[in-house]
Amino acid sequence: MILPVVKLGTLVLKTVCKPIANRLKKEAGLHPKFRQLIINLAQANHRITTNIQRRIYGHSTNVEIRPLNEEKAVQAAADLIGELFVFSVAGAGLIFEVQRSARSEARKEEIRRREIEAMKQKEEELAREVEQLKQKLSKIERLAKGRGLLGILNFRHGHALEGIKSSE
Repeated sequence: MILPVVKLGTLVLKTVCKPIANRLKKEAGLHPKFRQLIINLAQANHRITTNIQRRIYGHSTNVEIRPLNEEKAVQAAADLIGELFVFSVAGAGLIFEVQRSARSEARKEEIRRREIEAMKQKEEELAREVEQLKQKLSKIERLAKGRGLLGILNFRHGHALEGIKSSE
């Protein structure tokens, strides 16, 4: 039952995040100060990724890297912002789900602990009751031993008579 709910929640999350991310991407290039900030971000990202790619492929890294033109930089930064938004919302959803699951598991563990405690108490009660019955049986055996075999029969018969008399 949990799995379909989680899949539904993920689908809803994606459905809600995509339009917001697209809106962020669209608005990112319109505000002048923010536009310059994201251009700088995109240029820095371009230099870092290009250097990493050059190292991976064994090319020289001391070569000057041509900057992206302004529109490509804005588009790259806007895409990055949109993806970061989607991933951050997904990360927050994941953290929420893990915490919810942990709380649920803690509640289940508490219920199990209470059940075990109740079973231990019941076991102790039964042990006390068994001990009381053993003491009663021991007392009856001592009384019967003192009277002999005839005493046991009379004791049982006398007990039966007492039970009949008390019920009348």
